[in-house]
Amino acid sequence: MKHHTSPLHPEQSTERTYRRITLDFSLRQGTFTLEIHEHIDARVVALFGPSGAGKTTVLESIAGLRTPEHGVIRIGTRTLFDSSAGVDRPAHERRVGYVPQDLALFPHMNVRRNILYGADAGGGPRLDQVVGMLELVPILDRDVTALSGGERQRVALARALMVSPALLLLDEPLAALDRGLRERILPYLERIRDELAIPMLYVSHAEAEVRAMADWVVVLDAGRVARSGSTG
Repeated sequence: MKHHTSPLHPEQSTERTYRRITLDFSLRQGTFTLEIHEHIDARVVALFGPSGAGKTTVLESIAGLRTPEHGVIRIGTRTLFDSSAGVDRPAHERRVGYVPQDLALFPHMNVRRNILYGADAGGGPRLDQVVGMLELVPILDRDVTALSGGERQRVALARALMVSPALLLLDEPLAALDRGLRERILPYLERIRDELAIPMLYVSHAEAEVRAMADWVVVLDAGRVARSGSTG
């Protein structure tokens, strides 16, 4: 893959955990066409670009919510989609933790039941580990309708982690929060990155978030990759 000039430069770099992410596919939605041909070895990949560039479409294709016309999606050695080989794993078999913009928490369940919904019963992370890391223990029995924006975000992250994901997809996880909440939630994301070493695809419009989180950036514009490269 051709490496382009890095669009963003973080001030610090930390020890990296790599799992090759292959995003080599095309998808059409009405008049919009997404083309991406990336093979990336990175710990956190940021998808950056204007609204309508195709960032969420990439995440939904990885999660199994949209089906490419042709191509390959692979995490490490595990193929999620391969049109030529006839592989298209259903969403529940992809081992992907997806935190969409709307969070999609279940209002009829309390925090604990939301977190445990869809949890991996075969060796995933322990509940006490996840809720301890995200500081959710005091609110486990609370109704989700009574949570603040920051609490809801942490519950959504916890639920995504409990599926024992091979990849964590975060769609603008801080966009709906005010500046104070963003500054408080970002360290939790950094803790997930550093302590659990789960590869992430992180969608954001904010350069400061990308600098803090990512070691690779793919800049999308109108469904095409405008730039792609290491942030180092």
